[in-house]
Amino acid sequence: MPEIKHPQDAIVRVTRTCICGSDLHLYNGNVPDTRVGSTFGHEFVGIVEEVGPDVTKIKVGDQVLVPFNIACGECHFCKQNMFGNCHESNTMSTAVGAIFGYSHTAGGFDGGQAEYARVPYANVGPTVIPAGMDPDDAVLLTDVVPTGYQAAEMAGIQPGDTVLVFGAGPVGIMAARCAWLFGAGRVIVLDNVDYRLEFVRDYAPCEVYNFDEIGDPVLFIKKITDWMGADCVIDAVGAEASGDLMQTITGRKLLLQAGSATALHWAINSVKKGGVVSIVGVYGPTDNLVPIGNMMNKGLTMRGNQTSVKRLLPRLIEHVMNGTLNPKAMITHRMPLEEVADGYRMFSAKLDNCIKTVLIPSSANK
Repeated sequence: MPEIKHPQDAIVRVTRTCICGSDLHLYNGNVPDTRVGSTFGHEFVGIVEEVGPDVTKIKVGDQVLVPFNIACGECHFCKQNMFGNCHESNTMSTAVGAIFGYSHTAGGFDGGQAEYARVPYANVGPTVIPAGMDPDDAVLLTDVVPTGYQAAEMAGIQPGDTVLVFGAGPVGIMAARCAWLFGAGRVIVLDNVDYRLEFVRDYAPCEVYNFDEIGDPVLFIKKITDWMGADCVIDAVGAEASGDLMQTITGRKLLLQAGSATALHWAINSVKKGGVVSIVGVYGPTDNLVPIGNMMNKGLTMRGNQTSVKRLLPRLIEHVMNGTLNPKAMITHRMPLEEVADGYRMFSAKLDNCIKTVLIPSSANK
């Protein structure tokens, strides 16, 4: 049972929590300093049970969604709305801010795949869920929706652009959907799992291709874009990409680099000259085999970051409430928190057409 450790802490009784594709990087050993006894989970909503004496923005009984970023709201980077790069919440890092349940490289905070969670800086992150919002929508606003949206935002999409998304997991699905909001004229998604491709084709909607069936993905993309390449490419895969034997062996099996950079290679090589590569797929610290010379010689812009959930929430709440976005449609499985091990196995092995799993703690019914 977590306890108040700081006057700005809150204790939240978790009512919904999710398994994220990023959690699989921990589960499969791709993120260093993931310690025995850590509580995973950075996507959760719940009811405020207790607040510290300095908490004024939320109160006991409020139903809140909790962004996956842990941000102080006062440092140099938070003041620039870079809540994913908070300088105070994860003082041992020179890059990422703190993240719930994401190893000691991200601050060592326990996460939300639990009945209760301690939420630091409770005047900053937790956001009261609007009346009438489905909690299944709210829990996806803690990460998946903002991350997919920021992926499209960072891609710098111009009206009529061809946008290519690598990865048809939940974030890739949402990135493809949000690309249309920025004016895309054509959206293409590559993955090698047919049921995920079928899902994103219907949800986004978009063109889909199984990269196991098209030969060289880079050559294929060039062929279907008049030999120019896509205007913008989004890497929504990260450290566990398949498709290249050398990358898989060095990045996923031997851990000689910070995950397989296959999707990032393909992104750099399939975007047009002068195009933009947007990276939201997670890579562990610190090194990867990346064709940086191609990036420089093609005149590319590369952007990536952990998503600043708090910055995007007002706009995304509006999109959900008016029906522009329908996050809960991505949820394919709901199960008790006690069955979390089966949930991880199912999601990791891509069983039973699993897209997104929501875990419901027994404490949710109190």
